Formats: sequence, structure tokens, C-alpha cells
Amino acid sequence: MKTCPACGHELLEDANFCPQCGHNLAKHTGDTTRVISPVIEEFDPEELDAEDAAAIEALPVGSALLLVLRGGQSGARYLIDGEVATAGRHPDSDVFLDDVTVSRHHARITRENGQFSIADENSLNGTYVNGDLIDGAVALRRGDEVQVGKFRMVFFPGQE
Repeated sequence: MKTCPACGHELLEDANFCPQCGHNLAKHTGDTTRVISPVIEEFDPEELDAEDAAAIEALPVGSALLLVLRGGQSGARYLIDGEVATAGRHPDSDVFLDDVTVSRHHARITRENGQFSIADENSLNGTYVNGDLIDGAVALRRGDEVQVGKFRMVFFPGQE
């Protein structure tokens, strides 16, 4: 019987994902299927309410905020204040996005030398920045729109 290389769980022969840990078992051929398409809609900073604007203004240097605009958790805020933050459907994710359009381990946000970047973690539906499907790490700037599954978020770094 086949076992998961990530956790050792016994698998069915034709499994594409481990039912225990969600590890992707599919052999990559370079062809991918994307179920979710990007939301193309400009974000207007004037749409922020006073509470969100105050939270963004109060961010410490070296931290950032992801503000959820669309999805099942609209209005949620996620503080990114470590060197690495994970985004996904796994309950231990720093940015927990509870929807089947989000992979368990969907994306990773890293901070290096004060600059934040995001990379997709081989998710099924991909990660989009400003409507573009990303391939590899992409630097994040103030006001960038990040789409993970059906969740649309805006990135705000702390200002000096």
C-alpha cells in the first residue's frame, strides 16, 4: 500500500491528496486546472471605514494588515507581524480562510529586510495579486489586492 511522503498515512492507490494532512500527491505535468477566476474590480481606499483606516494607521513598522473585502469573512483583519505567515484552510493557518475554494496550505507571506512577499504553495486554485495569477514569490505593496480562493483581500504594510 502507498503511504503519504509527508505524514506516512496509508493511501488509496489513485489518491491525489492525502486525506490526513492534505499533501498534494499528484505528479505535476505542467498543466494545471484552475477553478476560481480572479475578481477584477478596483479597490478604492475611500471605501475604508474609519475603524479600518485607524487600524491601518496604527500598524507598527515591520507589520502588515490583510483586510478581507469579499468572501465569507468580509471585514476580517489579519495582522502579519512575523517573518512568515501562512494562509489557508488549515485551522493552524495565520490567515485562516474557511472555504473549500482555499487549499489547506494555500499561500505563504514572508517578510525579508522589511519587504513583504507572497508565494502560492501549489494550491489548486492559485493565488492572485492584482488580478494576476502568481508563479513564485511576488512583492506586496500598499493597496495590492490578494485573492485566495473566493477571498479578496487588500494588503497594507505599517508605515514609518
